Amino acid sequence: MKLKDGFVTHMFDDTQILIGTETVSFKGIVNSNKTAAFIVDCLKTDTNESKIVDKMLEKYDADRTVIEEDVHMIIRKLQDIGALDE
Repeated sequence: MKLKDGFVTHMFDDTQILIGTETVSFKGIVNSNKTAAFIVDCLKTDTNESKIVDKMLEKYDADRTVIEEDVHMIIRKLQDIGALDE
């Protein structure tokens, strides 16, 4: 899966914004904290949930189950707005 072309991100301070451009049906802005931004950044190249979880475990000192739940939740939200090519 991968973030669809037509979605762009911009980081300022500790917040990442994800914006749908005119080429996608989602017309809005998604604000992400640093953890969600890390997941979105992973999705800029073709990947899967398992690989994202592994990358997060390398970066964050957290329980695998918690990370798996967070990754799954963020991916579901991105799927709901049509932001992912699967």
